[in-house]
Amino acid sequence: MLVLLLTVPVAAALVSLRAPAAAAKAVTAASGVTCFGLVLALVPEAGHRPLEYLSFLRVDAVSAVFLLATGFLYAAVAVYSVGYLGHGRGEEGHAGFARYCRRYYLGLNLFCWSMLAAPMMGNLALLWIAVEVTTVISALLVAIEDTDGAAEAAWKYLLIASAGLSLALLATIFAYYAGSQALGEHYDLSFAGLLHAGSRLPQDPVRLAFVLAVLGFGTKMGLFPVHTWLPDAHSEAPTPVSALLSGSLLAVSFYAVIRYFQVASAALGPRFPRDVLLAFGVASLLLAALYLIEQRDLKRLLAYSSVEHMGILAIGLSFGAPLALAGVLLHVLAHAAAKGNAFMGAGVLVRKLGSKRIAPAGGLDLLPWSGPLFLLAIFALSALPPFGIFRSEFEIVAGGLSAGGSVAAAVLIVAVTVAFFGLSAAANRMLLAPREGPARALARGEPSAWMVAPVAAGVIALAVLGVHPPAELTHLLGQAAAQLSGAA
Repeated sequence: MLVLLLTVPVAAALVSLRAPAAAAKAVTAASGVTCFGLVLALVPEAGHRPLEYLSFLRVDAVSAVFLLATGFLYAAVAVYSVGYLGHGRGEEGHAGFARYCRRYYLGLNLFCWSMLAAPMMGNLALLWIAVEVTTVISALLVAIEDTDGAAEAAWKYLLIASAGLSLALLATIFAYYAGSQALGEHYDLSFAGLLHAGSRLPQDPVRLAFVLAVLGFGTKMGLFPVHTWLPDAHSEAPTPVSALLSGSLLAVSFYAVIRYFQVASAALGPRFPRDVLLAFGVASLLLAALYLIEQRDLKRLLAYSSVEHMGILAIGLSFGAPLALAGVLLHVLAHAAAKGNAFMGAGVLVRKLGSKRIAPAGGLDLLPWSGPLFLLAIFALSALPPFGIFRSEFEIVAGGLSAGGSVAAAVLIVAVTVAFFGLSAAANRMLLAPREGPARALARGEPSAWMVAPVAAGVIALAVLGVHPPAELTHLLGQAAAQLSGAA
């Protein structure tokens, strides 16, 4: 199954490169659903023991959580794209449609492949390579629309992310140096080896490696102050790509930070890595909450919401309590579903209105299905019950209070409340306010049923995560939290 997860998306990409548009849509949708099914099949085993194959593939409980997030979004955006590539630039009959379709599906499948590969890598060097591959492919997807704005956003993203990953490469080198002092020069930077030798690792190189990793991978994760590429890239990319960037790519970068956090905690004790993450997390959360108040572009609004949630993840990891760590891992899954839903719902609004501007549009009346579903996605992102983000943030705050982080927990609650006002004001303006301007002349109805079905599935997933997660998933989250706390 591990090998299939790495080969199915590549096969779909190769088929999409040569196949007609209809075949590329079908193959990509089948690939996404198949990969999600394979990840679901891995969950019971990964929750009980690490799965290893060849000399470099390794999936444990922590890895499986991030595979679930990417697998779900891969399936969702693959189905959504069937309807998305039927209008506008991607409309059949439009000049250049066949070339655009080949590039789009080739990039989409390879992007998802790289994000599935990263959590499966068994050592820090291969993890860095996998994250670097996600940068190259995603930058090309951001620029795929061939507009000036898309080209500028892609170039900015590539420059900033490459600088960040250069720091992450330095972190990898320092981690290798630290490991070589305890394990010899020929060890392979495997997580298991570094964690086993944790108390024997020299502290200064590990401390430097962790800070560089937070700065480097934090660039891709969207942490302040290295987040500046994120709003532009999310705004200019095609909607399905924006959903993957926000719900999966940022999470994969956070996964890399988690692995360095484990090594640093084993070598240095928990205090230093927690303090570093808390500083970055609080700064990111406060910045994003304030920016959400004044946004006038729908996709940029959701992009800053992503910065907010990455800050929440960093703060939750800094608390270190088992309940907070379980909440962090649940938040990864819930944020993937909620942000995927929000971007896909926003894509329908943008497609219907022809604009990303937040303006009175009467969306609930104009879009009988997508309007309410988008509103539910905003509720989910705002941590309202009964959705999964409410449950995960509740666990993070409760864990923080139990660990003595009352000030940070209070800051988190206040900032999340401010973010709620920003998100709800935008949703009210687009969905509830009477139509004005060009929106008044638009006919009621959905662009495509294919753009509704995956969002409905995401709402169901969010409700399940919030009300009663399946027993196997609960066990997986518990095991993953135990690994992060050092109890497993």
